[in-house]
Amino acid sequence: MTETILIPAGEMKQIFLSILLSEGFTNERAEALAEVFTTNSIDGVYTHGVNRFPVFVQYVKEGFVKKEAAPDLQSAFNGMEQWNGNLGAGPLNAIAATERAMQLAQQFGIGCVALANTNHWMRAGYYGWQAARKGFALIAWTNTTALMPAWGAVDAKLGNNPLVMALPYDNEAIVLDTAMSQYSFGAMEQAKAKGEKLQVVSGYDKEGNLTDDPSAILESRRPLPIGYWKGAGLSLLLDILAAVFSGGLSVNEITKQEKEHGLSQVFICIDLAKLGNASMIAQTLSSIINDFHQSQAKGKMIRYPGERLVQTRKENLQNGVPVLKTAWQTVLNLKA
Repeated sequence: MTETILIPAGEMKQIFLSILLSEGFTNERAEALAEVFTTNSIDGVYTHGVNRFPVFVQYVKEGFVKKEAAPDLQSAFNGMEQWNGNLGAGPLNAIAATERAMQLAQQFGIGCVALANTNHWMRAGYYGWQAARKGFALIAWTNTTALMPAWGAVDAKLGNNPLVMALPYDNEAIVLDTAMSQYSFGAMEQAKAKGEKLQVVSGYDKEGNLTDDPSAILESRRPLPIGYWKGAGLSLLLDILAAVFSGGLSVNEITKQEKEHGLSQVFICIDLAKLGNASMIAQTLSSIINDFHQSQAKGKMIRYPGERLVQTRKENLQNGVPVLKTAWQTVLNLKA
């Protein structure tokens, strides 16, 4: 079992910030990126926080992430806009796209920003919280390199294509953040590093046997799609819509590149205050969630998407962020 250590959130952010500054990011951009990676870690999404930070820095060093690049507008029609991410930092591009989608929603009720030629946005849920905290509902997704076979196939043709859906609730938010495979590759890598099995059978080994061994699934690159054929179909449609809406690359085209970059993403925001039933939304949500919480379960509480995260956030801010010692050392080595 790999040793876990606790790192204060403030210390973690300062380490991230110093490394990003040394890599040539401006103070403003380095601060924003350090905030994203730290927040993801505080919220318990270590796979797209502290664990992913060294990969991001490596992409910067190799030139796949352009330090100074920012999105620019390509075309617009009412509440729909297409933007070019210019291979800028994925999280910064996604924050900007979410903000623009909210501005369009304030004007038109609904706003859609389709972003081509961008980079990995890290954690999809970050942008769900960004929109929900300002009173908006968000539906957003990204395509990826091919990581998953179509249902019934053995070779990877589908992306993990993470999808996020979010809206404000009870001073927090309901945020669904899901990859199209049963476990994201980051989660499987985390389980492998800890020497743990997955909670459910989630893919095939190289011999074609179903398994809960993350190492075997990572080696075979044959994870199970969520909902079997339904998840595979959803992955395909998310890729198609991202490429069509943005005018950017598809999973097939991204996979032909040396590294995963030049992704296509879509951000749709809805201004809930403009809905005819706006005054009743809080009551509607309360009724739905109260009924949901009455689910019968043996010895545990059933939680809505994002509910457990709030408790994790409080614990990690109070006690420190639990990090695999080997992962933290990898981060510290970037300072050398």
